[in-house]
Amino acid sequence: MSYHFTVTTEFEPATENAALKEVIRTAIKEAGGAISFCDFMALALYHPAHGYYMSSREKMGRSGDYLTSPEVSPLFAAIVGRQLREMWQNLGCPSRFDVIEAGPGTGLLARDIISWARRTESGFAAALWYTLVESSSALAERQRAFITGEGLAAEIASELPADIRGCILSNELLDAMPVHRVAVVNSALREIYVQADGDHFLEILHDPHPSVEAYFAALDVIPGEGCRAEVNLEAPRWMAHAAGAIERGYVLTFDYGHEASVLYAPWRRDGTLLCFYRHNPSTDPYARVGRQDMTAHVDFTTVRRAGEDAGLTTVGLTTQSQFLEALGITEALALPTADRPDMEEYFARRSAVTELLDPGGLGRIKVLAQSRDVAGPLNGLAAGA
Repeated sequence: MSYHFTVTTEFEPATENAALKEVIRTAIKEAGGAISFCDFMALALYHPAHGYYMSSREKMGRSGDYLTSPEVSPLFAAIVGRQLREMWQNLGCPSRFDVIEAGPGTGLLARDIISWARRTESGFAAALWYTLVESSSALAERQRAFITGEGLAAEIASELPADIRGCILSNELLDAMPVHRVAVVNSALREIYVQADGDHFLEILHDPHPSVEAYFAALDVIPGEGCRAEVNLEAPRWMAHAAGAIERGYVLTFDYGHEASVLYAPWRRDGTLLCFYRHNPSTDPYARVGRQDMTAHVDFTTVRRAGEDAGLTTVGLTTQSQFLEALGITEALALPTADRPDMEEYFARRSAVTELLDPGGLGRIKVLAQSRDVAGPLNGLAAGA
């Protein structure tokens, strides 16, 4: 039996992507009348011609739809740079240290890490070999132009290279991957599918895909009665692929998320899916199709296990606020001195540190570090989540 309900959407017509909606309606028709929410989200975000991430629309930053840590301040990159330098030291200070950033967005984090290394760390800067991994050729060209326009150098690749000796870095990559959505009705796990009704989309509940059932079976957990939740099957696949690309070094992951016991707790009634349009959050994925971001929290239990199953050792899991504090971000709060009297700069730094550490905002992002063939702790992961 299928359960039907309509999601009512209010939006400005100008924010709709009519071509993308037609693509989705065609996909629904070709699939026999319904597609999984995961397929809907994949088209909405990643359709090569009309998807949200493929468009020229400004997405990140204060004038976009959402804000990530690199847009707040170069302080974030400086602290990440300190962690990368420690990783380089743990590898014995090799003459080449690869930093492979997956899903690099605008290239801002790459620019700021390279710039920080050049200003402060001549040995590390000489060893640093930075690669941005971007599957969209259009975005890759924009990233290349941005980096070279700053007088810096970085490689651009369409996929992870092999035999990496260094670190694979990602910032808010996994939570942007398409997710399956489920609901628990009468103690039974059901999966949400999407149908079209004219210009509107309807949700129906079907039996879950076997891979979704296997996912929860592996966790030995299920959302509570009446709860909705998200299942990101791509995130553990990506982590396993990243683990296979590391010959010696680390995978460092920044993302919103929780351990499975918290993510799928019975009190979490509506899951974690959120949409963002001009910094306004919404829980309606069918509004502004192709014009708004969609994101869902990461299950760090499954992602961590995927890395371990592929041969990685978990160094630690902590929050971004604990990570940044452990590596000394509060040094930026030092009061102005005679040598550095700029009060405006001081207040800008103080505002940035507060925003990056905010436990209700960016500070609650999780930081996961895993390694292959490297001994020793990492200062940034000394505190547990």
